[in-house]
Amino acid sequence: AGGALESETPAAVAARPPYVPAASLVPTVDAAALQAGLGRVRLIDARAPERFRGDVEPLDPVAGHIPGALNRPFKDNLDAEGRFLAPAALHAAFLPLLAGRPPAESVQQCGSGVTACHNLLAMERAGLPGAALYPGSWSEWCADPARPVARG
Repeated sequence: AGGALESETPAAVAARPPYVPAASLVPTVDAAALQAGLGRVRLIDARAPERFRGDVEPLDPVAGHIPGALNRPFKDNLDAEGRFLAPAALHAAFLPLLAGRPPAESVQQCGSGVTACHNLLAMERAGLPGAALYPGSWSEWCADPARPVARG
């Protein structure tokens, strides 16, 4: 780019204190806790329907979903412009998934924990706060062959 080239080793950067992560903004569950709670929590999977059903799996070695999970693709939270639906519309969409249970008895998951956060935010927008996140999601779940897998 025409700039000057320096070949000297730069002075050491001043040491910074180690990063201390803040507490999570949402409750989380690990694989063992989720497996123990299957059938008692409303597990909502944010992946696309074809991945949820196990028709295709472009990222993980196993296709399918966690038994008992319900599918709510995160893209269904958006309008044609790519913006979140109105709170009332999101509320109406998530209520049947909760089946009369409080949001705190639900867990959001997806492939790797990222798009599940979209559903968490949609539930907050809908006035349904308190759902937990399974950060390991499908990628962690299916990596253990002892865990059950559902298809369809």
